[in-house]
Amino acid sequence: MTIEGFIGTVWSARLLENLQKSLVYGQNGVINRDYEGELAGKGSTVKITSIGDITIGDYTKDTDIALPEALNDAQTTLVATESKYFNFAIDDVSRAQMSNNIMDGAMRQSAYNLANVADQFVAATMVAGVADDNKIGSDTAGKVPDTTALNTAYEYMLQMGTMLSDADVPREGRWIIVPPWFSEKLALDERFTQSPALSGNILTNGVVKQAAGFTVLESNNVPTAAGTGGDAGKINYKIVAGSGIATTFADSVSKVEAYRPERRMSDAVKGLHVYGAKVVRPVALALLTARAVA
Repeated sequence: MTIEGFIGTVWSARLLENLQKSLVYGQNGVINRDYEGELAGKGSTVKITSIGDITIGDYTKDTDIALPEALNDAQTTLVATESKYFNFAIDDVSRAQMSNNIMDGAMRQSAYNLANVADQFVAATMVAGVADDNKIGSDTAGKVPDTTALNTAYEYMLQMGTMLSDADVPREGRWIIVPPWFSEKLALDERFTQSPALSGNILTNGVVKQAAGFTVLESNNVPTAAGTGGDAGKINYKIVAGSGIATTFADSVSKVEAYRPERRMSDAVKGLHVYGAKVVRPVALALLTARAVA
């Protein structure tokens, strides 16, 4: 083995750190990691535990209260449905002509590409898991934000916030992830531009600013869908807003190996990223189906 300084467990940890730093949908605050167990490979499962409801009663002086309720924990299972790999080689001749940090650069690119694929998966999982009552627009009637009252991008954000409030979703930590064109629409609204600057928010990747009760994040991984019916031939964007309590995400870089390909004069590295996601509180998400132009 000729790859200098390569220790599998160290590189695995570094790769996972890079993955998490690159995620927008999959970062802490947008998702949670409230699960028990570890992912060993595709098909492995972890348990998500939540506490059932607790009854509140009236207290009367000098009167016995009811017997204590047994706390019922509800468990659901998250399955690691995704298993993605990278596998690259650096020819010995090319390596000799390049700087010594070529392997670091290749690993960083691998981490980013894996993160990009994982981010798209988490986004699609969220879109599929939104409660039916928390949806604005559809593939047959996508909303087109403009400057008309009640039809601006900012107004749609307010409507999504109301949906979440009606479902008793905590106001703290709410986020919305929008495509660049939607950010441009928001920038035309004084209510958005005059919103206070962010301070001390845990979300870091893709943050634009705080507005309408949301931390606004921008991503090119906002899912799209082809319009149907009257919207045939048009592209609709699936803009999700919500809370970190809604979606659980689990991932693991289960293996990183350095090796010498048998029929090549080169150093190679391969790695495996295993993950899964599950919407555990559908009412803690809201969905706007919108497009940039009519």
